[in-house]
Amino acid sequence: MTAGFISGCSKDKKEEVTPPITLQNYSKTPALVLKKSGFESMEVFSLFSSEDAFEQSPAYVFGGSADGAGTIKTADGGFIMMVNNEDNWSVSRITFDKNFKPVKGEYSLNSDGGQARLCSATMATQEVNGFGPLYLSAGESNVEAQTHALNPLTAGMQTNTLTQGFGHWSAENAVPLTKEAYTGKTVVLIGEDADDASGGQLVLYVSNTVGDLNNGTQYMLKRTDNNQIETEMTAGTTYDVEFVKVENHKTITGVQTQALVDPLKAIKFGRVEDIDYRKGSAENNREIYFNVTGQAPTGVNAAKVRTVFGRTYKLVMDANDMLKGKLQCILDGDNDSGPAKDFQNPDNICVTKNYVYIQEDSNTYGAETHDAYIYQYNIATKEVKVVLELDHRRTDPKFGATAAKGNWEYGALVDISDVVGIADTFTLSVQPHTWVGDAFKNKDGGTKRPNESQASQILVLKGLPR
Repeated sequence: MTAGFISGCSKDKKEEVTPPITLQNYSKTPALVLKKSGFESMEVFSLFSSEDAFEQSPAYVFGGSADGAGTIKTADGGFIMMVNNEDNWSVSRITFDKNFKPVKGEYSLNSDGGQARLCSATMATQEVNGFGPLYLSAGESNVEAQTHALNPLTAGMQTNTLTQGFGHWSAENAVPLTKEAYTGKTVVLIGEDADDASGGQLVLYVSNTVGDLNNGTQYMLKRTDNNQIETEMTAGTTYDVEFVKVENHKTITGVQTQALVDPLKAIKFGRVEDIDYRKGSAENNREIYFNVTGQAPTGVNAAKVRTVFGRTYKLVMDANDMLKGKLQCILDGDNDSGPAKDFQNPDNICVTKNYVYIQEDSNTYGAETHDAYIYQYNIATKEVKVVLELDHRRTDPKFGATAAKGNWEYGALVDISDVVGIADTFTLSVQPHTWVGDAFKNKDGGTKRPNESQASQILVLKGLPR
């Protein structure tokens, strides 16, 4: 502990100063990513993985398919990170010391509490959102799934975590906007990861009470001209859109909600994935970006009415009426000559003041040409660069040497610069799906995923521009 001295009028006073964090590798697992050209100066640290034992909880094993995540600083100067273990249907809670070293792991939800796959997530805080801390973890791959609200400050298994106001969706994420975006309200955007006849929806939840997740109103996004076909929107063209109310959204089932898509003329996207908003001013915070991962050109998409290899959209919400906006596809993976021509199904997204970071999750149709990329989209110049590629390490049989390109994916990329006090610092979840073993099987103690045996990893990136 360092100390500084301040001269007072009557006597010297001693003031304790928190030392800066020194980021470092704490995991025995190497970082499973490769830096691409132009990003060589970025530092990558392997923070923890499923094969690491934490000193305060040696029996705990971090689950596989790490996806959504969020980190807060605690009153004692340490940190807590919540992480979805997607295919385990569970949520891990990791405690860090003051130097951001992981020291303890436990489960806040196991598969019995999780009830469905848990994909992306968002940490709401008083400072940013006006309520919290509250970790919103979205249930997916089940039309009746719901979003969980977990208290990161609560140790041990949590119960009664399902939010009632968000309704039933196969959701990728539930993202509350900042308290400045629409003063005095709770505004949450939800992405529906569905590829069925009704497609995936962009959903809006609004309450006139800050922090109210149960008593608000819900809406679906539609074009004002009632065109529901995704691929009839071309990249670079702006479309007038509006959110239309879902009646009785708290009392109807997910199946009943999907049956409202056509009557409401909602846009049928090919699997709405992760959502984020631009950082900075209140105006920026109403600038929303989301990925649509795409779906195979078969069945309901045989005519390619939805994107195949994925798209990234920008939605600008009206400052005076949040139910109105302008929608534009900014990157189209189906355009073989466009800036997103290499897209292999964008999934997670992270938006800063100046950049949109887009992470791939190949859906294994088509000819994958590379392992999953993270792209950087420059909001001002529209330039696209590749930041990282997953490093499958096919010479090491532990990681599944024969797996095809694109088999692994990313989970959440989260800007933690303001949390740890180090500029341009992010955590990154890695899902190396072919890294499996009995040592990782069913460590959350739940009964619904007894044979789930994947491992996963959390990295820290230092020097990724914001």
